[in-house]
Amino acid sequence: MEGLGGEQIVKSPEPSFWRGRRVFVTGHTGFKGSWLCLWLHAMGARVFGYSDCVPTSPSHFETAKITELLVQDTRGDVFCRSALQAALDTADAEVVFHLAAQPLVSIGYQDPVRTFEVNVNGTLNLLECIRRKKTPAAVIVVTSDKCYAPAEPSVALRESDPMGGLDPYSSSKGVAELISACYRYSFFSDQTSSPIRLATVRAGNVIGGGDWATNRLIPDAARQLSQQQSLVLRNPAAIRPWQHVLEPLSGYMMLAEKLSGADGGRFAEGWNFGPLASDALPVHQVAEWFADEWGAGEVLVDTRQSIGRETGVLRLAIDKAMAELGWWPVWSVREAVKRAASWYRDFYRSPHSDVRTRSLSEIADFSRQADRSI
Repeated sequence: MEGLGGEQIVKSPEPSFWRGRRVFVTGHTGFKGSWLCLWLHAMGARVFGYSDCVPTSPSHFETAKITELLVQDTRGDVFCRSALQAALDTADAEVVFHLAAQPLVSIGYQDPVRTFEVNVNGTLNLLECIRRKKTPAAVIVVTSDKCYAPAEPSVALRESDPMGGLDPYSSSKGVAELISACYRYSFFSDQTSSPIRLATVRAGNVIGGGDWATNRLIPDAARQLSQQQSLVLRNPAAIRPWQHVLEPLSGYMMLAEKLSGADGGRFAEGWNFGPLASDALPVHQVAEWFADEWGAGEVLVDTRQSIGRETGVLRLAIDKAMAELGWWPVWSVREAVKRAASWYRDFYRSPHSDVRTRSLSEIADFSRQADRSI
């Protein structure tokens, strides 16, 4: 993809920036967190992880042996401020990625109190710990595309749109955004008195190998098809902004690079990372592509499996990230589905294969294509 003047727009994180850099990642044992740690380590970063547990079995974190790559692998709850403060002080990180969360809409309905505790109080505790930091740091709080107030189905949500998700998970992410904005304005906006630059990021529906959460389309599909079962959909018409997991992660890291620059303060705000408009697609289309790529399997619908009220249509506007960060989606959703199906199919055929090498190869493919000349 080229800019108006013919210059290259699509690019990936800059390895020279990350080499030797101290990075603190909460939620590092999760799907996105484990991929982020792997990529950071591959570029030479010194990664410190903080998470309460490994959330699934199997997990990308364990199968790719991410713990072997970390300077420190700490277990602790994000709403235990003393433990979080101790881990942050030890890391003395130059970049902080806050991914620790209760990440599922379905669990939000089942356990709303825990969802708010982790997503709201956890974010508050992290920012309060960061407020005491005396050395410069770029801080990125990861929320969700579901943090926005409901909009018309045809509207692509922009960073300036109001917060206000209606279900417990979405609402908790909207509150996390408001807390982050409060701390940014109250404590981190004056760069002469604060060394912290804080941004929030809202990604679309991420897919890719290594996610084993329940009530998510691709992990559920991989489990069902690997057992020669039909792929059952509960909400086939729902439209989501699908993207491969490496897409938003590349954006998060590129944003951290900008925040760490001489004029980084101007990037301290909210950012969307999603697919091109054409890749906001209904669930049934993505499911059918996945089954086709798998090579077998029937797609069925059972609306009785509903987990509660869900937003029908979600679209993200990403022109801000494209214009100001030079970030651009690399893989189409069809390519993302193809790669996810291949990743899971190979894993279920050979569960003891070298997952780390396979994942690193995917990162290398993505980086090459992101930096390609057109």
